[in-house]
Amino acid sequence: MTAARADIDAALLLLDRLGVSPADLHQAARDRRQTPTFSEYVPVVADAVGTGSRRAYSSYWKRLVEHWGDRRLDEVTPSEIERLAQQIKANVVARRNARGGRSAAELFIAALRCLYKRAVADGYLSAADDPAQKVEKPRRLPSTRRAIADTRLTEINQVASTTGADPNLDTLLLRLHTETACRRGGALALLPADLDSEQCLILLKEKGETVRWQPVSPTLMGHLLRHIEEREAAPGTPVLRYRDGRPISRRRYDHLWERIGRALPWVTTQQISTHWLRHTTLTWVERQFGYAVAQAYAGHMSGDASVTATYVRATLHEVAAALAALTGEPHPLAPSLAPDSAAAGQTITVRER
Repeated sequence: MTAARADIDAALLLLDRLGVSPADLHQAARDRRQTPTFSEYVPVVADAVGTGSRRAYSSYWKRLVEHWGDRRLDEVTPSEIERLAQQIKANVVARRNARGGRSAAELFIAALRCLYKRAVADGYLSAADDPAQKVEKPRRLPSTRRAIADTRLTEINQVASTTGADPNLDTLLLRLHTETACRRGGALALLPADLDSEQCLILLKEKGETVRWQPVSPTLMGHLLRHIEEREAAPGTPVLRYRDGRPISRRRYDHLWERIGRALPWVTTQQISTHWLRHTTLTWVERQFGYAVAQAYAGHMSGDASVTATYVRATLHEVAAALAALTGEPHPLAPSLAPDSAAAGQTITVRER
């Protein structure tokens, strides 16, 4: 008896003890799903994820197709992923706010993990065989963003209100973001139906599919309603739009800050953006009203912090009280008396349109 024959007999004996026949193995092999290539699977994942993930990861998925398009997902090793991540980090486009390509490498790994997470869920490979999880993501460095000084914020509002082809739109944007600390996505997704003019609330729909009612001042609500009327924003369409009726996009924010930067060089030097307004407002709210109110004002989920935050979550009325102190205007939901600490604090400049 040859060694090969002995191996076969041993395998048949093992199968018999397991209650599995050679026919079962043959059928299992036929039923096993063929692992797709990157070229085949990237479009599937791109269609399945949300708009935010698609925008963040699409360029990195394109890079995967360029490098490994014909390879199956189960053929790539962690070492190959690390090597490509280093190439992406080394070849990143140099900008003033660049950090040596760390963010690009981090996003690349995140894009791969998103891809392989779907592949595991679809049954193409097991979680233990996911190579992306075996590659460490670069540690994210602390943000350089911070609260803008009140005098500097006044300068920004002054330039926005006195320059450009549509200062009414620009000052509305700045006031909206300063009052609510909302993200760009939340402002762009705002619809006429999202405005509760009686209670001075707007419905913000932001990243992570979070939805919350955010208080706004009566002045800002009046400007939003007038903007809808003058620029004929139809129901179910975005509120914010140009004079000709076209909805604005993220590019409007880019043009706004480029123009402000030409008038205020420090804005360009420090890469000031709309998100800095969020830092500014939330810092002020936290200093005057505490962490719980700032967390609710930001729209952060209670799970983002400690377990205790679940029990001390701020109410909408407390957020409205913070807004009233910020703007110096009474709000329908605000208590009649604001905390003494807030009344004694410096109020952020919220410029009238």
